[in-house]
Amino acid sequence: MDLVDLISEKRFLGQEFLTWLWYKSEERGGTIYLPGKGDIQVVLEKHMLLESGEGESLEKLICRGLQAELQEARTGLLMGKKLEQARIHLAQGEYEWNLTLAASLFEFRNVKVPKTMTSEEESPDPGAIEGRILERIGMLEEATRTMNELFRTFLKVRVSPEWDDELIKVRTWVNKAAMN
Repeated sequence: MDLVDLISEKRFLGQEFLTWLWYKSEERGGTIYLPGKGDIQVVLEKHMLLESGEGESLEKLICRGLQAELQEARTGLLMGKKLEQARIHLAQGEYEWNLTLAASLFEFRNVKVPKTMTSEEESPDPGAIEGRILERIGMLEEATRTMNELFRTFLKVRVSPEWDDELIKVRTWVNKAAMN
């Protein structure tokens, strides 16, 4: 099996993760508890891409709008479409990130890191420039660690006997949300 076949075969996992993340976020009013980090804010917002089918029969549904207006995305889930891409707002403590996650490759796009004190300084000093770059890298790494921890939490549930109960809850949420 080559890499392309492997990615195609396993893409459902990222799609299930995004759907589960949306469910978990709404389950607790926009927060998810992560062991070692506590509650973090996770909100799927403004932009979602759902897909169904393959090859020439591939259908895409792009949903844009405020969180409350993502009714079309919820209906797409109900109709069997898979959440392939979503815009995510993360907040932890005083820091906030915005990023788009493409599910199939677990690829981060359009990452916006938090503003910090040093990012607001415009010193031409090479040391200050290096400090701003290193701080930005640190913020990107923190967003990556947080998303990896969310995925790890999902995988622990996904491979456990708890998954059957969790799947029932997610399906109930999809049905209820789509009917509202």
